[in-house]
Amino acid sequence: MTKIFFCDKPEDKINKASTMKPEILITGQGRKIAYHQTKGKGAGIVFLGGFSSDMEGSKAIYLENWAKENGRPFIRFDYSGHGQSSEKFIDGSIGDWAEDAFEIISHLTSEPQILVGSSMGGWIAFLMAKRIPNHILGIIGIAAAPDFTEDIIWNKMDDMMRATLTRSKVVYIQNDYGEPYPITKKLIDDGRNNLVMRDLLEIPFPVRLFHGSADQDVKINVSLDLIDHINGSDVELTVVKNADHRFSSEKCLELICNSISSIISQKI
Repeated sequence: MTKIFFCDKPEDKINKASTMKPEILITGQGRKIAYHQTKGKGAGIVFLGGFSSDMEGSKAIYLENWAKENGRPFIRFDYSGHGQSSEKFIDGSIGDWAEDAFEIISHLTSEPQILVGSSMGGWIAFLMAKRIPNHILGIIGIAAAPDFTEDIIWNKMDDMMRATLTRSKVVYIQNDYGEPYPITKKLIDDGRNNLVMRDLLEIPFPVRLFHGSADQDVKINVSLDLIDHINGSDVELTVVKNADHRFSSEKCLELICNSISSIISQKI
């Protein structure tokens, strides 16, 4: 079996996660999206998780605690088929998860938000930038993986896997941290309808990209290519030596929060 080394590694859980049951937003498609919302004043932050990740990971909880300490609104949520939300993961697609993010942002926030997108969440953030740019104050991409269904998964499949996918509508790829990932024909086809790296991305607000030099899942050239595709006047990439795909060390988390503060200060 061909091995495709892509995954969003499960993040370490930290003890400061809320013990309260999540609230539920029912989308226009009838999906039940679980979320936690922290109240605050001024510009808010929305965390967009990665492929097969949930809202209980260390980055989401760390940012939530930072937001509480600084009196900032914050939202973390599970896409449909993830975590505590409804639906099955195998039935989902990029378009579905982008729609979940859109509904969370449009229904639960009023002022422009800073979107913090981890891995696949970076792709979702840039889809939001195209759809609702006036609702975004800035984007922070953590090992952002735009177009990964095409450029990381499909491009690394051999002919046999592609034929199996066409015939059976699903193949399973290696996951070193649990059960193999189901990759469906729907995921690949829908991904092609949501690509953001084929044309310039017009971004009128700050973009801060972070990438670890030791990231073996989303190579650093993805962030370098992303910079080339962003047409904006305030775009920065920070590379952290020896950081991996999780990007969850204390130093990395502090860098993310500092970038949030920097974007907020530009608004004031």
